Amino acid sequence: MTPRLWCCLLLSTTLLAFVAVSHGQEADVTATSLCRKMTNCSACIAGGPLCAWCKEQITDVKEEQSRHRCDILANHLKGGCAQVDIVNPDHDINPTKDTPPRSGSMTEKPIQLSPQEMKIKVRPNKPVNFKVHFKLAENYPVDLYYLMDMSRSMNIHREKLAALGVKISNEMAAITEDFRLGFGSYVDKVTMPYVSIYAPKLNNPCSESDKCAAPYGYRHELSLTNDAKIFSEKVLATPISGNLDVPEGGFDAVVQAVVCEETVGWRSPSRRLLIMSTDSPFHSAGDGKLAGIVRPNDLNCHMDADNYYTESLNQDYPSISQVREVLQNKDVVLIFAVTQNQFNVYKELSDFFPNSLTGELKNDSSNVVQLIKEVYQNISSQVELKTNSTEGISFKFRSECLGTKKMNTNKCLGLKTGQSVTFDVEMTVTQCPKDPTQKSRVVEISPGGGLGEKLVLNLEFMCECDCELPANEVPLSPLCEGQGTYQCGICQCDTGFAGRRCECETDKESTEALDAQCRRPNSTDLTICSNKGQCICGACTCLPDYRGPLCECNDFSCDNFEDQLCGGPTRGTCVCGKCVCNEGYSGNACSCPESKENCIASSGEECNGYGQCVCGVCQCRLESGHSGPTCEDCPTCPGLCEETKLCVQCTAFNSGEYSPEYCKANCTNIEMVPDVQKYSDEKIKFCQFKDDDDCEFYYNYEYVGNKKNIYIKVQQTKACPAQANVLAIVLGVIAGIVAIGLAILLIWKILTTINDRREFAKFEKEREQAKWDTAENPIFKQATSTFKNPTYEGQKS
Repeated sequence: MTPRLWCCLLLSTTLLAFVAVSHGQEADVTATSLCRKMTNCSACIAGGPLCAWCKEQITDVKEEQSRHRCDILANHLKGGCAQVDIVNPDHDINPTKDTPPRSGSMTEKPIQLSPQEMKIKVRPNKPVNFKVHFKLAENYPVDLYYLMDMSRSMNIHREKLAALGVKISNEMAAITEDFRLGFGSYVDKVTMPYVSIYAPKLNNPCSESDKCAAPYGYRHELSLTNDAKIFSEKVLATPISGNLDVPEGGFDAVVQAVVCEETVGWRSPSRRLLIMSTDSPFHSAGDGKLAGIVRPNDLNCHMDADNYYTESLNQDYPSISQVREVLQNKDVVLIFAVTQNQFNVYKELSDFFPNSLTGELKNDSSNVVQLIKEVYQNISSQVELKTNSTEGISFKFRSECLGTKKMNTNKCLGLKTGQSVTFDVEMTVTQCPKDPTQKSRVVEISPGGGLGEKLVLNLEFMCECDCELPANEVPLSPLCEGQGTYQCGICQCDTGFAGRRCECETDKESTEALDAQCRRPNSTDLTICSNKGQCICGACTCLPDYRGPLCECNDFSCDNFEDQLCGGPTRGTCVCGKCVCNEGYSGNACSCPESKENCIASSGEECNGYGQCVCGVCQCRLESGHSGPTCEDCPTCPGLCEETKLCVQCTAFNSGEYSPEYCKANCTNIEMVPDVQKYSDEKIKFCQFKDDDDCEFYYNYEYVGNKKNIYIKVQQTKACPAQANVLAIVLGVIAGIVAIGLAILLIWKILTTINDRREFAKFEKEREQAKWDTAENPIFKQATSTFKNPTYEGQKS
């Protein structure tokens, strides 16, 4: 590692350490202020994670008044409180049931969530950290309850579902070996205006030619079973019914199917799926008023011996929030399998339910199997930790999920069988129960998604110190003048007494009068002792660092200058929150010296004549362009070079615009020297110009006495440019032009020669490869013609 890298690393480490220490100091200051406001032990340990209580017995009144019973641990140790007398309880975490995750088998139930149970003694406002593990197990039990609308229009779907029972079981067997099917049906409340109560219509709500069964609210048809044939037979044997209005009583059926766990046969653990299949909308809370049913749904199981819902005519339909509540409490995933005309309605409805999904049924329900598989794969590939009974308790979750970077999340997606994920859980009890007897509570963390598993947290709140228990109290203690109970090192005074030792006898009327003596007179402010002390027997007993009749004075809260109160003893002192400055200083923090010594410029003027001395510092005028401690710096000012240029020209070189007479009369204090300083500093300024003959001349000027008197030194020799050789330049240009022309002609000649040689070589090659054909030209004709006389045909000549 290079030295530079070592330096950077050391610097970074130092900065980080400094920042950490700074933050730590700020946190300690805040915690100290918070803790010191607590007046008893139970309030102290609930006030924050850094607060601790000192129960040491202190008999000295002055020491008792100066001691903070509730403070941060470091201050207690520094103040001399023995470790044995410091009450600073910490959490106690005890996993009482922690079986590692495992896959399911015929002999063992699967476990995906661990641990399963923990006992925690928790201190309020102090985070508790623990880990929760989840592993997607093989052969996890799946319970699927099919709840079907049995109105007449669903007949084709009923027949198709009966035929698909075995196929559903076979397809799910490829996912898990432990799969069970159940079946239930519903219509609506059997009363007007939902169902016709006319006797013939009540017995057969369909037409005479198309008979169907009498309507009912909800009926459980088949408990969960692994026999798909029985499922198919039960579905086919369930008769179709009918009703009057379009909406159905599906929510009544959903609630009963969820809460009647023993009747339906829901297992634990298992992934619970409830499919509600319908082609109609739903009734919800308030619709029962049309039939005079006004009693709200109690969300309890009401099934008779024949598995009918008994409270259909006595209780209103459940509301959407009630359905959500039972689904969440029982870890059941609701799936809507609805026809196309109802898809949008139920799709919006499913957004209100945990993990709920909506699928569209084909006209003959042929896609039910695919719908069940898709829904199961969606919910089984994710885990989302959820909590209940969290009033006064906050949870934070962090996990890497399937990645490499931890993030704040309680959800993990894309899990596959055998994969595991770990969540870091931070739990904080934000307040103690209002009822002191409620010292414990049970909170559950569940993975959701229809799983019956959960982590049970048996919480015991540490909202009371052991020294406050009756067995450790001393009633009528001599330390409390026999008029109070000695508890955790302090006195809890009996009614009618007050004070640190219960030394003040008071009643209701006198208590108000005593409190009034500790408030500002003739003021609407009801603050007692400025919130910086206690009112004891009509007088304020102030916290350390505070004083005054109402604890209104603090000699350590003044403004700081150079990290010292009021600039330190040489400048001033802090008196009751305000700086009293010594002679020669002023300002809120005594930061302003009244002397103008630091504002005098080298010219002898205050701020060089371009500003004002305020609080011992020059404030330069912006329009002047000057800056610096005494307003002597002016980067944008032209200076005196331009003003003195003409005088230097006429005096030193007899050039420029001035006449000799004007020059002699007005240009003085100019001296010729062999050489001058070629740079400017605080005293001497350097000037450089071109004279009429294009030669440069140099000179210096400096102030003498004050700004109006200057002395100029001019360099005797000027710097003239060398004379150019015109003839050499002309000849060089001509030679260059000629050389460039010859070069261009040479290049042209070379290029044309190369091209000619290439063309000639090409011609020679083609001539050598030419082939001449000796056959007769088909378009050639002889120049002579031959004719025969037919008279002599056949005769020899």
